[in-house]
Amino acid sequence: MWLRRAFFGWLIPAAFLLPLWLLVGWGVFQAGAWVFLWVLFIAVPSVLIGQLVLAMLVRARPTVRAERAVSWADVAGFTLWHGLTIAVGFYDGAWFVPVLVGAILTGLALFWLSLWQLWNEARAGGSKLMLRYATVGDAQASAPQTAAPDVFIVTEQADRPGGAAR
Repeated sequence: MWLRRAFFGWLIPAAFLLPLWLLVGWGVFQAGAWVFLWVLFIAVPSVLIGQLVLAMLVRARPTVRAERAVSWADVAGFTLWHGLTIAVGFYDGAWFVPVLVGAILTGLALFWLSLWQLWNEARAGGSKLMLRYATVGDAQASAPQTAAPDVFIVTEQADRPGGAAR
């Protein structure tokens, strides 16, 4: 459970740290000017927006909000996607393209996995929610009416000499 909760807490910081890694990796591994343009205008915005969208889709699920922990499928998907994104940041010419394609495909698969999980929980949870409200409403309607409680009003009188109350 601690691992799933750690991923829950990591989702939002990852949206800022992974793009930062891509930028730092470009500088450390001296990838070149064209790669810098790719990092600045394509990679950083894509990872930032993609991670934020995925984090919001995951956090929108009722079970994730209740447990403050992601599912095991999320742990596997985000581990793979973040690992591939970090690997892209090394900018090694021998395996850059396959890792980039893998990161893109994994990000898309994670997006559809998150939508599928959200849809399933919303569909199942919606019927339970309606039943719960129907049950609460029926219970309140059948509850016996009690008598109104007695109400006492206490007023203060001025008994002081001079007739002024403080």
